[in-house]
Amino acid sequence: MHEPLGRIESNISPQRPIRILQVVSGMRRAGIETWLMHILRRIDRDLIKMDFLVHTSESCDYNEEILSYGCKIIPCLGKSRPWAYVRLFRRILDEHGPYDVVHAQVHHFNGIILRTAKGAGIPVRIAHSHTDTRQADSTASLVRRAYLRLCKRWIRNCATTRLACSRDAALALFGREANARILHCGIDLRPFHSPVDGAAVRGELGIAPDAFVIGHVGRFFEPKNHSFLLEVTAEAAKREPRTVLLSVGDGPLRSQIEQKAISLGIRERVIFTGARADVFRLMQGAMDLFVFPSLFEGLGLALIEAQAAGLPCVISDVIPQDADVVPPLVRRMPLSAMPAAWVNAILADKSATLVPNQRECMQLLEQSTFNITASVAALEELYRGASRKSA
Repeated sequence: MHEPLGRIESNISPQRPIRILQVVSGMRRAGIETWLMHILRRIDRDLIKMDFLVHTSESCDYNEEILSYGCKIIPCLGKSRPWAYVRLFRRILDEHGPYDVVHAQVHHFNGIILRTAKGAGIPVRIAHSHTDTRQADSTASLVRRAYLRLCKRWIRNCATTRLACSRDAALALFGREANARILHCGIDLRPFHSPVDGAAVRGELGIAPDAFVIGHVGRFFEPKNHSFLLEVTAEAAKREPRTVLLSVGDGPLRSQIEQKAISLGIRERVIFTGARADVFRLMQGAMDLFVFPSLFEGLGLALIEAQAAGLPCVISDVIPQDADVVPPLVRRMPLSAMPAAWVNAILADKSATLVPNQRECMQLLEQSTFNITASVAALEELYRGASRKSA
């Protein structure tokens, strides 16, 4: 059903760089986007040239760095008006191309992207699934379901390659019979080798040395389930008075979540850092435990980072098991469980003796497909081996 990323015969000339158009919502500091930046920093940019088509006109976290590498950031607005969007996208392909590969990473909307790319004669068209939306899709409205069916049909007919970050993500977008390749999104492990002064990190954040710090990293939107995370924190504070929640990230629901923290009476216990470039430092220097109650995930790169930091992780049971790189660190909880049950698990892990230690966790990750070097090698092989197929 889902094959490992394999070799594809090449007809693209090595005389010039292979041109890739990455299609993403916007290059904010979030999971998919951070992974793409790791790729961009490490890939052979003499061989492979990437541009980024985005669905926003806002200046995003990574824009300046992308431009510094000589890459383009090309806004393509109007997703809510598909036919106008298609005309604009086709014009972009004509004006900024020719591209050898369109790599679409916007889930169901990939269908519209790749259908347009096929019509424009782009030889290699990659549909990439980064999330498992099956539960949400099952309760969609009739109009939404019609849209999903149409987009999946276009993906099936127009994608030359199907990638997914996990088996669950592959099932969500491509179904059981699809010939999908699993490409685990790797993380840059080098920062996790650096020693971190925990006292200094906590001091910068105003966290007491003896505080019990629950950590979370995630963009503030519904699937990350921040509301439930606050309820868990409130319950934990009743039983462990030194409890603090360190919440790293930003997004459209942040102000709403801050208001809920006030209503629960725990605002002084919650530190909202916003988006940060030093997640590795916060994990290693400030967090005692990582909690990840997502409603759904394609994989959850923050969970991989937490394991690299050697943190015990209490996570929802809907997160793909592909992400359990260091199983002794990971405890799964049902989303249906009450906050008190989650706190039982959290406090049990708080008092547990951790095996393996952080150095041993790093060794496991370095040997795994979650090492960014594995991602770069796999994508370079795919891009270099991408054949010029007739539309």
